[in-house]
Amino acid sequence: MEQKNDKKIIRSWAFFDWANSAYNLVITSTIFPAYYVAITANAALGDRVSFFGWSFTNTALSNYALSFAYLVMVLALPILSSIADYRGNKKVFMKFFTYMGGIACMGLYFFKLDTLEFGMICFVIAAMGYIGGVLFNNSYLPEIATPDEQDRVSAKGYAYGYVGSVVLQVICFVFVLKPELFGISDASFPPRLSFLLVGVWWIAFAQIPFRKLPAGSPNYSSINKRVIRSGFQELSKVWEQLKHMKFLKLFLFAFFFYSMGVQTIMLAAAGFGEKTLKLGTSKLIITILIIQLVAIVGAMMMSYLAKKLGNVRVLISVVIIWIGACVCGYFISTELQFYVLAAVVGLIMGGIQSLSRSTYSKYLPENTPDTTSFFSFYDVTEKVAIVIGLFCFAFIEEATGSMRNSIIALASFFIVGLIFLLLLRKVERKLNSAL
Repeated sequence: MEQKNDKKIIRSWAFFDWANSAYNLVITSTIFPAYYVAITANAALGDRVSFFGWSFTNTALSNYALSFAYLVMVLALPILSSIADYRGNKKVFMKFFTYMGGIACMGLYFFKLDTLEFGMICFVIAAMGYIGGVLFNNSYLPEIATPDEQDRVSAKGYAYGYVGSVVLQVICFVFVLKPELFGISDASFPPRLSFLLVGVWWIAFAQIPFRKLPAGSPNYSSINKRVIRSGFQELSKVWEQLKHMKFLKLFLFAFFFYSMGVQTIMLAAAGFGEKTLKLGTSKLIITILIIQLVAIVGAMMMSYLAKKLGNVRVLISVVIIWIGACVCGYFISTELQFYVLAAVVGLIMGGIQSLSRSTYSKYLPENTPDTTSFFSFYDVTEKVAIVIGLFCFAFIEEATGSMRNSIIALASFFIVGLIFLLLLRKVERKLNSAL
């Protein structure tokens, strides 16, 4: 086992966030949503599109597609994490999902309205690559950092991710806003080139953690049905253990509900800005860039506040702000209001993700041997939340014809999450007073 808190290993681990966050920014948050809404809004039926003969609202289709990607991974990850634990080769799975996601992003270069089905399939596969890579990267956190350093290391990963994604976003930004500088006349080429660059960036920078992170102790015995079944058995075993871990259980319930809101807003915000407020690609990209830069400050600030006030107290405050953001999102009608709300969301977005990951890691028992199984449970919890959140968001938009109604509905998820955080805080105070 490598010594924990090794600066080189931690830095290389953080570079995985640098590598794959470009997907998160360009594909899920900025250029792809704007490009997708633009090309599908030109269809004869307004904002309706035909997908394998089925008619959908364009933004609802993309949210359904993401929801499907997360659902597939919810079912697959327990099996894969079990195999990774058994064979001691989770780095192999990190590589597999990285290459799968990166190549799918490159495939989006060919995405136009007349190749909608192909484009959405690549969109789904890219999401699956991102989801899988994040799980196996997260499971390294308790292996490379001691509990007292995990808040800082987790925040460092998110900070690297935000910086790396912004660097590539700026490069793509130049092509999108100033295509004439490069003699580009096809309006669809700059965004499609951006998708290609994301795939190259993702695969290229992932080589840094692939070289430095511990490989584990590979066990090359054949995989049998018992090992595959044990993936879900491992989740069941983790759940049984959680029954005796009051703090961890309450935190996971809170995490499950507020993640429905956080992840859905992050994945659907760009579509809202483009479709409801008609911001346009350039303003949308600038807005998301500001969010990413503010999010770096947010992740570091939350780490600092957690040391001073405690993780749970900070999470409670952040979730309350998220509830306010949902209410404001329902009423906003101007660009300025959207920019102000985006800055607030950026500040709390990085913080709640980073602090959630490190809080979970801190609540794990010391020297837990099967960290991949515990982080698989954490990831499955988050992914199920995303599936429900995205599906509800898309369904409400389809049913009511407005994304505003979808946004206000998300506030209810945050409220339930807040209740569980308050219960967790109460249990912590009771324990501390007893000691």
